[in-house]
Amino acid sequence: MFNYIVRRLLWTIPTIIAITMLIFVILRIIPGNIIVAMFGGGGGGGEGIQKVDPAVIEKIRSDLKLDRPLYEQYYYWVSGLARGDMGESFFRGQKVSTLIKNHGPVTLEIALISIVVSWLVGVPIGILSAIKQDSWADYLGRFFVVLFVAVPAFWFAGLIVLGLIVAFQWYPPLYYEHIWVDPVANIQKVFAPVIVIGVGMGAMIARMTRSSILEVMREDYVRTARAKGVGPKLVMWRHVLKNAMLPVLTIAGLSLAFSLGGSVAVEYAFSINGLGMVMITALMDKDFATVQNLVLIYSLVFVLINLLTDLSYALLDPRIRYD
Repeated sequence: MFNYIVRRLLWTIPTIIAITMLIFVILRIIPGNIIVAMFGGGGGGGEGIQKVDPAVIEKIRSDLKLDRPLYEQYYYWVSGLARGDMGESFFRGQKVSTLIKNHGPVTLEIALISIVVSWLVGVPIGILSAIKQDSWADYLGRFFVVLFVAVPAFWFAGLIVLGLIVAFQWYPPLYYEHIWVDPVANIQKVFAPVIVIGVGMGAMIARMTRSSILEVMREDYVRTARAKGVGPKLVMWRHVLKNAMLPVLTIAGLSLAFSLGGSVAVEYAFSINGLGMVMITALMDKDFATVQNLVLIYSLVFVLINLLTDLSYALLDPRIRYD
């Protein structure tokens, strides 16, 4: 397994390099200019920049390395990452590493609780739909799956906010509090985002769980176990679920990675000042240093989760060996 891990880690190196190049290029070909965004005025037409001292503009361009060729800008960014320096957000006046440290726990908490909710919702529904195939419970479960896979997260988030306000006159707290500081305020703030992301992922997990269980239930060793007189519950827990969980685990791992990206829209909808909100603000401000590093962090998390998901297969299925 050690050799497998080393090979996988080595393969991630060209992947990460390609990701950094893609991020760098895209951020510089999209319309707009950071200097115009700073001084161009509300209309975005660039009128305000004409009133600024050219020396000030040149100083800003020099500080941001915008006066250098693109390959030098890329070199400064990557070499800074190698030293652990992610640069500084020009608009916020903070180091990007500090922004991640301050806002990352919010997004991480929502993502982790959402994956727990998705398992608590998706796995039971998938098992019930498979056991009660073509019954009213199965049709109801499939209706749930299709509905919440199709519903966009931002629309569902808005619906929850509107429903809570109209039905219960309940408004979420304005500010996020860490769970160790104020557990009640923390739960009130993350409850709705967790439900939105968790239910959406739960629908995908339920769909995969149902399909996997139905496929495994048709295997010869399951029929043999039943022919030997093994009880239905024991067959399900010992033979079916253990083998059916491999594809479900893959979906769960990918869902955790995608939940970090999906939190961008959800955090914006619920006014949660996590990495998603920082990302949106940085994009609007053309804050290259912040956007580059946040996208890179999301990409690294995605790669890491994929690796951990692959390695976890051996724990569920002893037949899997990594040579």
